[in-house]
Amino acid sequence: MATTIRNPIEWGFSQVQHVVTAVEVTGQAVRGHGDVRAAPAIRRIAIADLRDALARGVGDFGAARSDVIFLCLLYPIAGLVLGHAVFGSGMFPMLFPLVSGFALIAPFVAVGLYEMSRQRAKGENCDWKTAFDVLQSPSFGAILTLGIGLLAIFLLWLGAAQTIYDLTLGPREPSSVASFLRDVFATPQGRSMIVIGIGVGFFFALFVYAISVVSFPLLLDRDVGLGVAMWTSVRAVIANPAPMAVWALIIAAGLVLGSLPLLLGLIVILPILGHASWHLYRKLVA
Repeated sequence: MATTIRNPIEWGFSQVQHVVTAVEVTGQAVRGHGDVRAAPAIRRIAIADLRDALARGVGDFGAARSDVIFLCLLYPIAGLVLGHAVFGSGMFPMLFPLVSGFALIAPFVAVGLYEMSRQRAKGENCDWKTAFDVLQSPSFGAILTLGIGLLAIFLLWLGAAQTIYDLTLGPREPSSVASFLRDVFATPQGRSMIVIGIGVGFFFALFVYAISVVSFPLLLDRDVGLGVAMWTSVRAVIANPAPMAVWALIIAAGLVLGSLPLLLGLIVILPILGHASWHLYRKLVA
């Protein structure tokens, strides 16, 4: 086939067409083929279902342990690098918001683990490459859009945390870790920062948990669209307040325990919670 050299106008018009096509494809993925009025039915669950989901998550982790560890090894390494950057720059007040804020984007990070559990439940063989099959999902545009939304919420949380610090102990940066810890725990301003920070962080976490605990696995499982997925997730939380509150505490406790030994525990905690979240979704959504 003969090739021709296009002038800048033709080339520019071609690029615009590509952008329009990409926007249309992403928009279709976000909309899906679902209807909010006909969202999937929600089941009632009990605490025993949480234990079963965790057991199944451990089973998935054990079935492909080396693959999952390899997949998740990047997360604690990134955390260690981030922590070093914070300490190296003297931004001690932002270390806890950064580490705790990881829970806001963890549902998106775990999408690959959901895919591994989904395929294993179908009897298919899984390896580390299975996690990247999410790129071929019809709902990948919606998944990516929701992930970007969680990242934006994470950045808003960091901004809120910085503002809380400025209004209590700031705006000057502490001279050392020891002086910062002393100011946090031994001064009224520090205790105020703790109380306000925990309160504000709770509302950020609650909002993200409500819109995402079911959304990502549902989008992988069915082409329902982002709106239906988020609404189904909220309905699942509302219909099962006690079990879902316990599940949130399990996630929080797991992330804390995994963070204690220099975040290395996340190599085990993250995949188990990710796989278990898939199985919990299967119990929640009919």
